[in-house]
Amino acid sequence: MSDLGETSFGTLIDTERMANGSASNIQKVGAFYNFSIKINNDDIREYSFTNFEKAEYMRRVMIGHLKAKIEKERTSSFIK
Repeated sequence: MSDLGETSFGTLIDTERMANGSASNIQKVGAFYNFSIKINNDDIREYSFTNFEKAEYMRRVMIGHLKAKIEKERTSSFIK
């Protein structure tokens, strides 16, 4: 609960849950393990790996990057 941030109109947001909700589960398709990350409505990125462990690691890394992006956008919107 410590990662909750408050928006300019009083709503609390949890960036960890937002980032996790933007990433799909890892699915095996043929010889590959795939997942996608929704950056915004127009930008959905798909990733494919030959090893489940690599896909799982990169999914966690990308969720971390997305969480940082959300936090940065949230704090920069308060400055305006």
